[in-house]
Amino acid sequence: MSATLEAPEAPALPMFTPTPEQPLILTDRAAQEVSDILEQQGNPEGVALRVYVAGGGCSGLQYGMALDENVEEGDQFFEDKSVRIVVDPMSLKYITGSIVDYVTTPMGGGFKVENPNAVRSCGCGSSFSTEDDASGATVTGGCGSCGSH
Repeated sequence: MSATLEAPEAPALPMFTPTPEQPLILTDRAAQEVSDILEQQGNPEGVALRVYVAGGGCSGLQYGMALDENVEEGDQFFEDKSVRIVVDPMSLKYITGSIVDYVTTPMGGGFKVENPNAVRSCGCGSSFSTEDDASGATVTGGCGSCGSH
């Protein structure tokens, strides 16, 4: 007798049209995960979820998230589902319109960004490139987290 393990079907992501006041959103699951983490840390005053983009990863750019209480010049603050979010100006141009989700797989759980600006992304969704930086340059290596390279 053989059994096939199937991953549960992910719920559909919400429809979203970005605005200058709300450039990205969190799913209910992602907001709950962030809220849980903040609660475990005693709900520190002035802490926001920083969502950013940095160079690297197997597709050229990679997403990052951190709890941050620092304010940098040009940072944009907004709130979604009672979670305070901050994004720097450089990152904002790459992730406007994105939906941050929290997914659980047989290998564990983590945040995943659904980015309408990405023209290519890593198998695990942690690395991407956009039309602006997808100039055909060969990117070698891998992100190291998805095993698809």
